[in-house]
Amino acid sequence: MVITNQLKNQHLLWRAGFGPAVSDMDNLQNSTAATLLKNLLNSSGKTPAYIDVASDSVKNAIMMNMQEGGRRQALDESQRRMLRQQSQQDLRNLNLTWMKQMINSDEQLREKMSLFWHGHFACRTQQIIHQQQLLDVIRRNALGNFGDLLREVSKSAAMLNFLNNNQNRKDHPNENFAREVMELFTMGRGNYTEDDIKEAARAFTGWGATPNGEFTFRRQQHDTGTKKVLGKSGNFDGDDVLNILLTHTQTATYITRKIYRYFVNDIPDENQVALLAKRFYQSNYNITDLMTAIFSADWFYDARNIGCKIKSPVELITGIRRALPMTITNEDSQLLLQRLLGQILFYPPNVAGWPGGKNWIDSSSLMLRMRIPQMFYASEELNMKPKDDDDQMMGMKDKPAAGGRRGGQNIAASIDWTNYLQHLSQVPREKLVTAISSSLLQTDAGMNASALAKFTDNTSRESFIKTTTVQLMSTPEYQLC
Repeated sequence: MVITNQLKNQHLLWRAGFGPAVSDMDNLQNSTAATLLKNLLNSSGKTPAYIDVASDSVKNAIMMNMQEGGRRQALDESQRRMLRQQSQQDLRNLNLTWMKQMINSDEQLREKMSLFWHGHFACRTQQIIHQQQLLDVIRRNALGNFGDLLREVSKSAAMLNFLNNNQNRKDHPNENFAREVMELFTMGRGNYTEDDIKEAARAFTGWGATPNGEFTFRRQQHDTGTKKVLGKSGNFDGDDVLNILLTHTQTATYITRKIYRYFVNDIPDENQVALLAKRFYQSNYNITDLMTAIFSADWFYDARNIGCKIKSPVELITGIRRALPMTITNEDSQLLLQRLLGQILFYPPNVAGWPGGKNWIDSSSLMLRMRIPQMFYASEELNMKPKDDDDQMMGMKDKPAAGGRRGGQNIAASIDWTNYLQHLSQVPREKLVTAISSSLLQTDAGMNASALAKFTDNTSRESFIKTTTVQLMSTPEYQLC
């Protein structure tokens, strides 16, 4: 593979964001990766605005469930049903609103890091207020300090409820929260004992949250006895346990290896991981410092690390929409795509999040992936029917289409080709395939003009560019970044 300056820059934009926007394309041949990285860091350094899509009816119902002094006013069954149904609808809006940020925002690195942490701190809850709060914690701390992020996530209502810590009381400890904090959030499996989990669970007793999402420490439910965690003894509380976990270099190694696999290569170079982890630990878990070290390294741009990762469903959809700006009238169709491709935001498959890598691809999902560009281009019908599981469907039971069929849905997209066509306006006709291929594919297996000829429209230059672009986005090679 010949690693051109353009390829290096596209590699950075795919890994540190969601791929080049059409507005980036004119500058990719001449910009340096260092300049692009500086711009990414600067634009992502701002504190993100809180995303609030929760309906007033949900907020009012939650307030009804609170009384002065923290006592609850019980909701009746109809109120609880309304709360569940409206929260589901609001979660769909939260999904689409965050995707718009990924597509349109200049804060690409922050949103990409947030997507990583969204999978790392995997959490499922139907309560929209709690999900919004957790997303805000992740987006605010995505490039900050891992210790701060860990503490805020651990004290979030979404995570405390998801991992049953509201039921963790002295004399009746619930180990679920303590186990996942060690196994999934910090050290990784095999670096602690079952006794460490039992003792840590005692330290987390009394940690809970109110219905409106405020962290609360229920002192009367806390075990005040001496605990022994990872070789240290004391009258520990939850904050003490998190601090103990952060003092272990294994936590830095575990997080660094996971970040390396997500942003660099599914097969980690353990020597590089060790050096990065040491730096991460010595920086007191400075996430921006770690990511800068990765994206600035010469080895990040080695051929073995370019075009080697399979795009997640969210990366695939957002990447297409960044290259080809479009308006989608029925935006819910993107939720159907997420369901069919196996990555619904806010609905991770389990506490470990999405496994990624080759798990994104099977025979049916690959065929659907390669159809998506054509669906956007021609407003084709998406007629695959997902599993009828309402827990995975975000409350969207399939509605019958015309004629009583179920599961069919046209993706009503309108692509704005103006800037994309302008970007290619100076390219000679005979070099268009090469130019388009270079912009879209991160591999050197580009297609030649003769192979594309039977699928492209040659009636005009504009039609040729559009159809060639759609066809190249419909190849297996486009699934890689």
